[in-house]
Amino acid sequence: MATLNWIGKEAVVNHDQAVPFKLLKKVKSASIGEHSQNLIVHGDNLEALKALMPYYVGKIKCIYIDPPYNTGNEGWVYNDKVNSPKIRQWLGKVVGRESEDLTRHDKWLCMMYPRLNLLRDLLADDGAIFVSIDDNEHCNLRGAMDEIFGEQNFVTTIIWQKKYAVSNDHKSIAPMHDYIVVYRKTETWIRNLLPRSEEKNSQYKYSDEKGTFRVSDYTCNKSIEERPNLYYPIINPNTREKILPKRTRVWAYSLEEHKRHVSENLISWGKDGKAKTPGYKRYIHLLRNEGVVPQTWWPHEFAGHTDIAKKELQSLIENRGFFETPKPTSLIKRILQLGSDKDSIILDSFAGSGTTGHAVLDLNKEDGGSRKFIMVEMEDKVAKDITAERVKQAIKKNGYSDGFEYCELDKPLFDENGQIEESCDFKQFATYIYFTETQTNIDAKKIKGNFIGERGETEYYLLYKGKLQNDLDKSSLKIFSDSEKRKVIYADRCLLDDDILAKHNIVFKQIPYEVKVY
Repeated sequence: MATLNWIGKEAVVNHDQAVPFKLLKKVKSASIGEHSQNLIVHGDNLEALKALMPYYVGKIKCIYIDPPYNTGNEGWVYNDKVNSPKIRQWLGKVVGRESEDLTRHDKWLCMMYPRLNLLRDLLADDGAIFVSIDDNEHCNLRGAMDEIFGEQNFVTTIIWQKKYAVSNDHKSIAPMHDYIVVYRKTETWIRNLLPRSEEKNSQYKYSDEKGTFRVSDYTCNKSIEERPNLYYPIINPNTREKILPKRTRVWAYSLEEHKRHVSENLISWGKDGKAKTPGYKRYIHLLRNEGVVPQTWWPHEFAGHTDIAKKELQSLIENRGFFETPKPTSLIKRILQLGSDKDSIILDSFAGSGTTGHAVLDLNKEDGGSRKFIMVEMEDKVAKDITAERVKQAIKKNGYSDGFEYCELDKPLFDENGQIEESCDFKQFATYIYFTETQTNIDAKKIKGNFIGERGETEYYLLYKGKLQNDLDKSSLKIFSDSEKRKVIYADRCLLDDDILAKHNIVFKQIPYEVKVY
């Protein structure tokens, strides 16, 4: 495999490991609904991805990202605080155009590489990642992903027709498409079939006593020289005419297979029974599956285009000029149909206008799914006012049954080595534990003593006075409610026997003072 190299590579290949694990802090005023497991995280996506690791590593079924295309027009800034003199001089500076900034591709790769490392770790073994990109960084993206995901896990590059009309004032060859690069985590990923369209179903317009069918060609694109065994006479039972195929296009089935078709009444001779060539009856109820094999060409009729996307966004919020080329929900829904299950977790760490969250909620409403989304947006002017507001308005307008929790990145809980910060207090532990258990954020107002919250039929408690000073013993029993609910209790040691634990419906868990370093 060819090796991709660039300025700063040696400083960023393991930079994701140097990022500390931060807590997520819920902003209730910007959230919608109670106990939703959908997340919108405001913060640097490198830090946010690291913050998600203890909870979601290996659990994300489908990742979609739409990173900067590095066209020179986006005004994106390299801000990762990498310990490298070569890279420090880039901090806080807008990445310029090709002729103005000779290191623009290096900066892009330095930004993307540690994020792709974390995304791979978050991905489930049977999961896949879909990345939108154009010609500016397509080749560099493929090289980086070959290194991180493995060349053998490249699936395909989808061509999405993002425009339906050519701009007459374009001075070169008008770009009409984007790429969507697809990699799997391992060979256990299996793509889904796409739902059958009304157009596909409308082809089944004939019926008989067996059911509804369409008629397909009985010949194949092979000559008599290539397939001599497929050149034989067929008798039309209605006219008794002997029919031979063309020498350049023989029958698609062997004589033995043809005899079976005749015995099972699978041959069509047209409405009047006098057709000059037979057809094969394909019954819709005998399809081996109910879907359509996906292909790499996604025309705008199939997956939408940018004009539709802008209208979708404008119908919900004021765009304010932030997004000239947002993605349509129809495109993301196609990706979800191809790469997720109805109960999957979907991650988008370049959330932008919030299309992914909107698409997840919309597809759930269509097919009864329970998919959950996690979106990360770093821009202060975008995260709350566009990303979250767009999803909020879509929920109100379309009556989606789910909401989301809006979160900010809080102070670090674990350092880059996975060790608990010495300054960690009760509230920080409670926040971490409650999210680990429920995938929802704690409501600090509901914390009462050692009780940190409940979800369904389970109550959660934390015994914490200081590191390694917390025993669950008989004196602790008076702390807990006398309800019959299951009680999950975090402490350092359990001094109660199994009978007492069972009597009070207690599940003991050790306080986590470290997390695995990925």
